[in-house]
Amino acid sequence: MSTIAFLNIPMHGHINPTLPIVAELVRRGHRVTYHTWPAFRQEIEATGAVVRLHPGGDFPAPDPPMPVTLMEELARTTVRLLPAVLSDLRGTPPDLVVHDNACLWGAIAARELAVPAAASFTTFAYNRSVPSPTSASWALLASAAAHARHARGYLRARRELRRRYDTRGLPPLDLGNIRQPLNLVYTSRTFQPGAEDLAPSYRFVGPSIGARPVDPSLPVEPLRDPVMYASLGTLFSADPRMLRTFATALAPLGGTVIISTGHTDPAALGPLPAQVIARHSVPQLQVLGRAALFITHGGMNSVNEALYAGVPMLVVPQGADQPLVARRVTELGAGLSLRNRDVTEDAVRALARSLLEVPRFRSAANTLAAAQRGAGGFRRAADELERYLRDSVPTDRPAPAPARGAAPGPGAGPGTGAGASPGPALGPGPGAGPAPPFHDPSPRG
Repeated sequence: MSTIAFLNIPMHGHINPTLPIVAELVRRGHRVTYHTWPAFRQEIEATGAVVRLHPGGDFPAPDPPMPVTLMEELARTTVRLLPAVLSDLRGTPPDLVVHDNACLWGAIAARELAVPAAASFTTFAYNRSVPSPTSASWALLASAAAHARHARGYLRARRELRRRYDTRGLPPLDLGNIRQPLNLVYTSRTFQPGAEDLAPSYRFVGPSIGARPVDPSLPVEPLRDPVMYASLGTLFSADPRMLRTFATALAPLGGTVIISTGHTDPAALGPLPAQVIARHSVPQLQVLGRAALFITHGGMNSVNEALYAGVPMLVVPQGADQPLVARRVTELGAGLSLRNRDVTEDAVRALARSLLEVPRFRSAANTLAAAQRGAGGFRRAADELERYLRDSVPTDRPAPAPARGAAPGPGAGPGTGAGASPGPALGPGPGAGPAPPFHDPSPRG
């Protein structure tokens, strides 16, 4: 079978959807290597992949968090990581590289090795309806001017990469949107805004959700209906006052209220009504399988999981792409949205009551659930990767560039598409099947 290398940025929301795919590829007999940081080792090893740890420290969080600082850190990290990554890859030469759409080092590594590459999109695919945050724009230019030090750091890193590696065809700015001849998108075509504008290279495989064992710490079957669940994700500490507002707003509606506090101490919410369960984390898929309502920050993974379960949502976006996700949920009738500054007990209770009692919300959520499940999930993604490999023509590939130490010169031949490695024309993929016995213990974004 084939050897497939996965490279990703160090964020649970980007790594988690790839894990069931990796487990499925391993089950089918492929050798999979995953190049990552120590914090993700345990959950990746659970898939059966061979973990290759990056040297040095963790990926520095962009400071302040904005597109121009993200671009700088992605480029600087690429300069730092590529020598070790290429050494690892040459030790176990892959037949295919799968990298995150923001993983510049993965795209360059594929070019240096002259192997096909596929991109992994855990957000929406970017187009006119969903602009990439790192695409050329007046806002990006203004941000670069206001943060000139970070802009200069980005330009220095890109010059260094051009000097040492083959970077032809890679986007000069849009490092959050590195595309390949095969692009896996972990939602349904129905949920993607402007899907008709996207090339056939985008494969909407739906939520990549593997089987997980039942968590006995929170039995959901005995919970009193309606079960109402609130979570603002695990990336940042949630405002305990807002979480308390959710709890006290929902409690009078009857049933059981479950609050996932993330990094916030549940004790910071203060005394809560008896029917409220507040914990750092809960088995989200298990809870969504029983939930009648989900209050969410609008993280793409969480929303995809809620749609997969057919649960209406109240979306309270906190930042990043979450306002776009909230808008799409409301456009398709599967939920409502509320701004942070408008969160009050009365507002949350009124909107929650509508989501519970007005049938059209549940109907729209069920329609989207059918689309999410019909997209195929991790099995469809594995099928697409296998087809991509079969349709590649190895004899057409240039020979991989030899190792050149810490300062390589120009390497492999040009790829196909925007920053792409050689790849085939793509055909449609089959549907989904039952999930394999894969346990993903990591938090969801």
